[in-house]
Amino acid sequence: MAVTGIGGLFLRSKDPEARAAWYREHLGIGAGEHGSWAQDAGVTVFAPFASDTDYFATDQSFMLNLRVTELDALVAALEASDIAVERRAEWDSPDYGRFARIHDPEGLPIELWEATD
Repeated sequence: MAVTGIGGLFLRSKDPEARAAWYREHLGIGAGEHGSWAQDAGVTVFAPFASDTDYFATDQSFMLNLRVTELDALVAALEASDIAVERRAEWDSPDYGRFARIHDPEGLPIELWEATD
């Protein structure tokens, strides 16, 4: 018996319909029935962080990391929709890839990760 992957991510929300629409519109997630989303195969990092980490905001218990392609084009589209995007040179690594961060409408941090091939 073994776990084969993450089967879902469930978030409490003040306005579930609006939040789901934001994810569909800006990230293409959850467009299917019951919020289902068929992902491309790839690595998933499961990493507990120390409770005092400064890697993401201390008022958040987790950060969503999404694998993406064409990070620059996605960033441009998000910025064109008036979504603040944060990039830092120190986040990028030739070994792991490039990163950007956004927040969903309820403040959840989302890391966008374009992995190194």
